[in-house]
Amino acid sequence: MKYPEPISKLIDSYMMLPGIGRKTATRMAFFTLGMDKDQVQEFAENLVSAKTDLKSCRICGNITTEEICSICSDKSRDQSTILVVEQAKDIMSLDDMNGYNGLYHVLGGVLSPVDGIGPEDLNIKLLLNRLKENQSVRELIIATNATPEGEATAQYLAKLVKPAGIKVTRLAHGLAVGSDIEYADEMTLKSAVLGRREI
Repeated sequence: MKYPEPISKLIDSYMMLPGIGRKTATRMAFFTLGMDKDQVQEFAENLVSAKTDLKSCRICGNITTEEICSICSDKSRDQSTILVVEQAKDIMSLDDMNGYNGLYHVLGGVLSPVDGIGPEDLNIKLLLNRLKENQSVRELIIATNATPEGEATAQYLAKLVKPAGIKVTRLAHGLAVGSDIEYADEMTLKSAVLGRREI
């Protein structure tokens, strides 16, 4: 069935979201049609606000509405460690666990020569300047994903930072809670055995 153009466009818009196929997008579009006008207006305003009112923290690259994010401006946090992540959304996941109280740094991706992403495309220069300016940093924890690109990025950062005398560690990758060793692949088992290690 061919939908009227406004519905088709709305379905196409929802399909731009990750993991949303045509059926789900169609359900979402018709759900939106069932919302009252004020709800739709608020939804639209929230979308626009998220795009226009947010910016990157000038220190770490986190998402914020201010020049400096709430984490960087919080002097009660451990100033001697910086945890490096690929994306700002990773900070939210890590900080919600309440197991880390240091600082963060967002790379904005990982090195990927195949995709044309080199060191100049990431927030690496900002990180190096930050380490020079903040002499109290004693450890850099690299929390890039356990992909070939994430591993290459971690090794690249370690080579840049270690000569400055800063300890460089990598988050442990391994067995998920509740998983069985017999079903784990070799790389997962190896990572679990090694745990957090200095690189």
